[in-house]
Amino acid sequence: MIENDRPVIANSLWTATANPAPDCQPLIGASHAQVAIVGGGLTGLSAALHLAEAGRDVALVEAESIGWGASGRNGGQVNPGLHLDPDEVESRFGPEFGPRIVRTSGAAPQLVFDLIDRHQIRCDARRPGWIRAAHNKSALGDLDSKIRQWAARGTTLHRLDQGEMAEISGTDTYAGGLLDPRGGNLHPLNYTLGLAHAAQRAGARLHGQSRALRLSRDGTSHILQTDKGQLRAQKVLLCTNGYTDDLAAPLKQTVVPVRSVQVATEPLPEDIRRTILPGGHAVADSRRLMLYYRVDAQGRLIMGGRGAYGDAATAHRLQSLRDVSRQMFPQLGDCRWVHAWGGFVAMTADHLPHLTRLDGGILSALGYNGRGVAMATVMGKVLADWACGTPDAALPFPVAPPRPIPFHGLRRLGVAATVAKYRALDALGL
Repeated sequence: MIENDRPVIANSLWTATANPAPDCQPLIGASHAQVAIVGGGLTGLSAALHLAEAGRDVALVEAESIGWGASGRNGGQVNPGLHLDPDEVESRFGPEFGPRIVRTSGAAPQLVFDLIDRHQIRCDARRPGWIRAAHNKSALGDLDSKIRQWAARGTTLHRLDQGEMAEISGTDTYAGGLLDPRGGNLHPLNYTLGLAHAAQRAGARLHGQSRALRLSRDGTSHILQTDKGQLRAQKVLLCTNGYTDDLAAPLKQTVVPVRSVQVATEPLPEDIRRTILPGGHAVADSRRLMLYYRVDAQGRLIMGGRGAYGDAATAHRLQSLRDVSRQMFPQLGDCRWVHAWGGFVAMTADHLPHLTRLDGGILSALGYNGRGVAMATVMGKVLADWACGTPDAALPFPVAPPRPIPFHGLRRLGVAATVAKYRALDALGL
């Protein structure tokens, strides 16, 4: 079970099957570092690892345990690219940053699998490709557009017709699909813990149970105050994503935390297991309220989708995921559903990740919009490059001041209204 969270979202498969966690003692007393990191998820750990490997003195503080947030709760899909297609990204950001953003996001899965190989991380990593499934015929045009746009940039994606999609997925739900060979899947918490072990071996200091309460400046140094300690550093990286709090108030208003939830079966009998995603692919479909799913290394079906803020509504969404799974895969029969969990992902108004500067020596990366395994890993490296002296203009994403979302205080009402609208449109097949 996930400690210190609501029971309705705490029965995590990943926590139940986690590798041993690194020893990350709380920060006690006064300490110094060249770079301080807030957040022990994929962004912070990737930054810590790359900084330590570059010879920097780095210390990280995490409010709970390593991987407690979305990094250790997500669906384990390693997705290439962004929500926006390459043409739109380049149109928005122009000839300088646009192609850099496209290249960096498209190559993000490669960084993940390279780190796994280099550090021998045991996380059931597989790379058969990632599938975008078209839930109706109108979605096929969007898939064809993606294929054309990536082909123009030297990347071949594969179009799946209805029969191929049924064969590769095990369900006849879809009108077709797109196979992106760059993607894959893994055990997200074990990947996160593996990065933590690697960062420690490289010399990074990781402190769990050390919530950052205040952030202040003293001359050229920044001071992070925790409940039992103090960390002074020249540069600070804020890596809190969907769990961003009031430590840096403007930052909290730049994202909307949205709950994503998942359910998992017991390991399926081999005769059933062979009929559902037999190639081990990960799938996310084209519904506005997307379903995403895969089968793990032990043969469990994991189905995920949009959650809710309240406990009762979340429990209802969890049951809906079980119901839709049986509709899509009748062969599941009366299999037992033994895990149900969730967590917050950070959504941005423009559906893109942000590099946000809060001070000359403070930089944040957040807002992965449900694509956090690959993008958080690569953005952690980007933060490390910046902390090592790479100028803003040479980074693959633009650096900007905080851009608060208008009427942020009404975000929950807005999310609820949007979800209701999307649910109706999906039901109508529009």
